[in-house]
Amino acid sequence: MDITSIGGLVFAIACILGGQAIEGGHASSLAQATAAIIVIGGTIGACAVAFPMPDFMRGMKMGAKAFKNQKSDTPELIKQIVELAAVARREGVLALEQKLTEIREPFLKRAVGFLVDGVDAAIARDSLEAEIHHEFDTGSVAAKVWESAGGFAPTVGILGAVLGLIHVMENLSDPSKLGGGIATAFVATVYGVGSANLLFLPVANKLKRKLGIEKDRKTLIAEGVLSIQAGLNPRVLEEKLASYAGHHAPKQEGK
Repeated sequence: MDITSIGGLVFAIACILGGQAIEGGHASSLAQATAAIIVIGGTIGACAVAFPMPDFMRGMKMGAKAFKNQKSDTPELIKQIVELAAVARREGVLALEQKLTEIREPFLKRAVGFLVDGVDAAIARDSLEAEIHHEFDTGSVAAKVWESAGGFAPTVGILGAVLGLIHVMENLSDPSKLGGGIATAFVATVYGVGSANLLFLPVANKLKRKLGIEKDRKTLIAEGVLSIQAGLNPRVLEEKLASYAGHHAPKQEGK
């Protein structure tokens, strides 16, 4: 699990409720099912209208990625690519065919397959880059679903508050209900602004960042394999990929 996502959300809610308690408020006063239905239901409906069904459903499914932590395998990828480069340098590119069964990363396996099949370097680059950009663009649209939810939620919350005030105005004949009715009405605004700034927009930003990391990871793989095809020295390739990844290359024995 992504500690920053879960911990940040819990910390933010705890601070808000704690501040309310210090002021003499009660958490129970914010538990309003009607306001939750208006804000959450209205926001989901607005997003469904704003995006085609495949994009909307993809966005809903991708939301879980913001709360899942994936360990970086960049050092292992660099090591594997350098080892493949060493094999290609000693035995030729066709020798990599025997290594295909050992490659678990699908994108790397596909890229090495281009080398084994003798695909032209320009065509291989175009194909790999097209896949990288397509996956990134598709994921970005899914992230925009959450970003749009962050824009819709506060407005829907205001709508809920207005509806609540209308109900209050209809009961002006009973002053005892005015205070509680007005408080209930504004809970919808709290839900709208709170969900937008504590959940929807942060999730959108986290998804964008993770998509960017994955794009850089696959770009590194593509550059590494294309460098093997170009006959780059394994040691130079290691330094190139390490610099591309933003860290020092791991020291290998015998180098």
